[in-house]
Amino acid sequence: MEQANYHLHVNNVSKSFPGVKVLDNVSFTLKKGEVRAFLGENGAGKSTLMKILMGMYTPDSGEILFEGKPIHFTNPKQALDNGISMIHQELNPIPDMSVADNVFLNRETRIPGTPFRDKRDVERRTQALLDQFKMNINPKSLVRSLTIAQTQMIEIIKAVSCNARLVIMDEPTSSLDGDETEKLFSIIKELKKRDVAVIYITHRLEEIYRVADSVTILCDGRITGNAGINDLTEDQIIARMVGRELAELYPKVDANIGEVVLEVKGLTKPGVFEDVNFQLRKGEMLGFAGLVGAGRSEIMRAVFGLDWFESGEIFIEGKKTIIKNAEAAINNGIAMLPEDRKDWGLIGCRSILENASLASLRRYRRAFLDKKMERDEVIACVKSLTLKYTDINNNVFSLSGGNQQKVVLGKWLLTNPRILIVDEPTRGVDVGAKAEIHKILSTLASKGMAIIIISSDMPEIIGMCDRILVVSSGRITREVHRDEIIRKEVTQENILESALKEVAV
Repeated sequence: MEQANYHLHVNNVSKSFPGVKVLDNVSFTLKKGEVRAFLGENGAGKSTLMKILMGMYTPDSGEILFEGKPIHFTNPKQALDNGISMIHQELNPIPDMSVADNVFLNRETRIPGTPFRDKRDVERRTQALLDQFKMNINPKSLVRSLTIAQTQMIEIIKAVSCNARLVIMDEPTSSLDGDETEKLFSIIKELKKRDVAVIYITHRLEEIYRVADSVTILCDGRITGNAGINDLTEDQIIARMVGRELAELYPKVDANIGEVVLEVKGLTKPGVFEDVNFQLRKGEMLGFAGLVGAGRSEIMRAVFGLDWFESGEIFIEGKKTIIKNAEAAINNGIAMLPEDRKDWGLIGCRSILENASLASLRRYRRAFLDKKMERDEVIACVKSLTLKYTDINNNVFSLSGGNQQKVVLGKWLLTNPRILIVDEPTRGVDVGAKAEIHKILSTLASKGMAIIIISSDMPEIIGMCDRILVVSSGRITREVHRDEIIRKEVTQENILESALKEVAV
């Protein structure tokens, strides 16, 4: 095929940092209108390669051609000016600016004859984009007021609005529910019609067969697969990603389900959730499924004492318990991993050690902090979680996403909980780390811990849970038992259909 039909040629690109070679002679091509999935574990080199394309890093060797011309970008603005945009996994909007100002940041129109930006024009253009993508958001709203999913969609709209000829999407559906994901897929189809090429980075393998034309797989900085999407099975892709066979992504261990440890009766917060009733038993993994915004996380935040509720009762091991804050929840044996580990689970300026011990500092307090006890317990805990790190005093954000999540999990396990709530436990982690986290949760349940899993990943909910509660518009509308799933009477499709139908009523 003639070179003119290609948007991108990456030829033998290598990149090293002190002590490690991150990319080793990486090569691939991308045609006009092609969607190429980019897969690999965290640390495989995907982000480094994308940062090279965006001008954030300079390659040590190799050549990159965009539309037939060599590129040597030194900053992201040059990449954007030349037709390459990127949606980053870690969202970095300006929260105290409006949606419109975020979408057209540094691209505002000016009032003719003045140095002032034309605010009305920016808001009008943003509204047109929001209407195009069927998003009911006021362009004047502050980004701070949006949900994570809405913020993700704004970032997607921002990238598409630049009229880029190559769009890099890094985990674009990590915060989206099924309906929003379908909107994204429609956007991608429209980009293909315009001959816009897309690099689609994801850990959700089920998505790539729907959206991608081809796939590139990285393992330890080397290409282990360049193929058409239908030329590799999911098992083959996983094996090439992790460099080994991955027997089971959802290693559910059957546990002995015991007595009720948590019971919620009539929990109500008007406009958010209403008349929520459920029980959780010892050794049980209870899933909360539903669309983003259905109220799943809000219910659990209320149980954990982070949010108020108007009425209802919480019982722990049969005893009515008042939980007014997170400290009370911890004292009653409840732990909760938040949905957003970056903003709510970790302190970025602190070490692995400090983050892991944060919820248990009272236990290490004597006249002074018993640092030896703190260090010994943290190291023992993270070792049991197979955390990969070089120094326990390193900054926590030096770790991969999967290992950051293990630090958050370790922080809460050090509080010795009886009840563990995990909100999107494998969001933004690679397939190998996902399997490891699933194994950890399954092992904890087999030892008697009661676990609640909130997840937008339906295969995760179905693969790991003993029971599933479907939440829609703040109400529990359906209950699914594991034997129904085993008998294939229930699938992820009809669970999602149920949630969507309930929302539409």
